[in-house]
Amino acid sequence: MALSPSSDHAVSLPAPLLRPYIAHYEGYNANGLVPGMHPGLPSHYVHIFISLDQPIDIIHMPRPSDRAGSFMCFVNGLQDTPAIVRNGNSVHGIHIFLTPFGVRALLNASPADLASSVLDLADFWGRSAYGLIDRLRSAGTWHNRFAILDEVFSQALRPFTMPNEVLWAWSRLAQARGSISIQGLADNIGWSRRHFSERFRREIGITPKTAARIFRFEHSCTLLKKNPPSLAQVAFDCGYHDQPHMNREWNSLAGCTPKSWIAGQLPFVQDYELAGCNNVR
Repeated sequence: MALSPSSDHAVSLPAPLLRPYIAHYEGYNANGLVPGMHPGLPSHYVHIFISLDQPIDIIHMPRPSDRAGSFMCFVNGLQDTPAIVRNGNSVHGIHIFLTPFGVRALLNASPADLASSVLDLADFWGRSAYGLIDRLRSAGTWHNRFAILDEVFSQALRPFTMPNEVLWAWSRLAQARGSISIQGLADNIGWSRRHFSERFRREIGITPKTAARIFRFEHSCTLLKKNPPSLAQVAFDCGYHDQPHMNREWNSLAGCTPKSWIAGQLPFVQDYELAGCNNVR
């Protein structure tokens, strides 16, 4: 999705109580876009999108067997294949970046059941999800909208205790950007690799191997945006065996090669997903 000549973005951290479960909020309002399709890329976040304008059309789901859909608000679980989203000439909405721990705490749902799925927010919150859209539309400013989200998520919050072993493993995968031995993680915890993978998938929604692939992929996305000297260097820096290995992973995770993504998708409206949260206030 090409960047708009007229766009408005705002980023904010949630209330401190919510920060173990929500990384940040992003508000966006862009006009003058070139209509077309763009990929919803795999990410280590669970995403909630709320449209403040037109419904969001997902024409190809992360799980190919799922039917295409049109949503005013939806939850997208952790995935290892892309979704394909159709955009018009404008977008206006809010993007909420949940950590995997937010699925149980805020949606009272199983991360494993949500993986590779796109579901209407009303499936979790009932009709109050559409009432939230009306409140956000009427709020007028990003500051007020983010305050409403803090209020609603704080009311929905049901804290729970994640196993320390899974928390530690997720943290190590994130720190290593996926370039770490899964067997080594299991050995450090004192579990068999099979038990580790099953427990991790139950609590996070994906296996540790899949999580490592996603972290490595995200790191390569970030480096590709920085105009690197070569794709081979990016592959090396991200822990791929070589550039063909990176290309294969990209075809699986993004549905294209890094070279074609650079040519066809950069810059794009959701650049902020790859840039981290440097502008959070």
